[in-house]
Amino acid sequence: MSYFPGDSQIFGPLFGDDRVDELFSDARYLQTIIEVEVALAKVQGQTGLIPSEAADRICRRGGSLEADTWRLAAATARDGFPIVELVRQLRAHVGGDADSFVHWGATTQDVIDTALVLRLREALTLIEGSLSEVIEQLADLATKHGETLMVARTHGQHALPTTFGYKVALWLAPLLRHRNRLGELRPRLLVVQLGGAAGTLASLGEKGPEVREALAAELGLGVPLGPWHAQRDALAEFSGWLSMVTGGLGKLALDVILMSQTEVGEVHESADSELGGSSAMPQKRNPIRSEAILTAARQNAVLLGGVHQALVQEHERGTHGWQLEWMTLPQMVGLTSGALRNAVAVTAGIQVNEDRMLQNVHRSNGLLMAEAASLLLSEVMPRAEAHATVKKGVATSRETGRNLIDVLEEHVESELDWMALRDESRYLGAAKTFTNDIVRAASRS
Repeated sequence: MSYFPGDSQIFGPLFGDDRVDELFSDARYLQTIIEVEVALAKVQGQTGLIPSEAADRICRRGGSLEADTWRLAAATARDGFPIVELVRQLRAHVGGDADSFVHWGATTQDVIDTALVLRLREALTLIEGSLSEVIEQLADLATKHGETLMVARTHGQHALPTTFGYKVALWLAPLLRHRNRLGELRPRLLVVQLGGAAGTLASLGEKGPEVREALAAELGLGVPLGPWHAQRDALAEFSGWLSMVTGGLGKLALDVILMSQTEVGEVHESADSELGGSSAMPQKRNPIRSEAILTAARQNAVLLGGVHQALVQEHERGTHGWQLEWMTLPQMVGLTSGALRNAVAVTAGIQVNEDRMLQNVHRSNGLLMAEAASLLLSEVMPRAEAHATVKKGVATSRETGRNLIDVLEEHVESELDWMALRDESRYLGAAKTFTNDIVRAASRS
């Protein structure tokens, strides 16, 4: 149950996370399935559904099974699922009179879905840890550069003055929301699945609900309103969350890529001169980690559609949507964890060129203050006339290379605070307030 490119020794270190690779490996897949089977037998013994002696034997021997994966592979190709063969091997391994009580009253999807949830719980712990690390580092970076003046760009062009700290704070804000969303979706995602052949638990008689609650407690999972093997909305919600996380990281990564362009030169992804090297051009320092983050964001957006397709299930059990999840969900988890791993490195190692940021502000030749100038002129002339005057001054500035504020002061016969217009740091609005609010929110969450 591994995923590409995490299952590649070449590309895995760039895009994936070996901790997630292990979670979705065949070995861990089988381990969690056996864990569910053993837990089911244990609670069935406790509730008197199966003999306690049989439950004890299954608990003692079940966990030591070393499955024959070759036979499992052949059986999966034949049956479509590994459970039939795995249960056969588990029964043979348990032996004695207890063997027939293995997998009692359960169905294939009960075990596979619950085992998936156990692995997703571990994955969430890894992902949340990395997300919190990125959040902490961005909060520190935003605080450090709260006064670092730079150009704000809209439609790829110079717009107004801003600070790098505020830009970083806006990278941070959606990640705070994503962390909050994670807390909200956990109870809906981390729940047991036990419904039997058609979701009625008829095979367990009157003890069905009791066994389901006991199994959830044994595994540390929640109890849903009912069996969810044909309702996949919790997994779709989780997949959407994964895509939003990588989307937020992708915005950060794209900004870093654009800011590290040679003509801009405001940041470098890392101080490591060996990172992002070129086979032909010795001068290159490619923002390779940011590129990997952006790739993960784009790919998760594509994969999300596959998980949403799996929402459409036929009657009481679907025919193919479940298998579609097997192909897409592990990839999304792996890409998200890998993107966060890269984001941890980027936010810890980013090199900020404050001088170049200030140079780019001054390179605008006063044009960053066009909006401020229009507002100031509106105090002494009609708003439309002020706008037209500044627009004409912008054209003159571009044609002559003169500073916009000098051009305006020369042509406007009014006593105004022209010095204020020459200081871009005086036109930052609420940037500092917003930055501080976001950083404080990070410390509280």
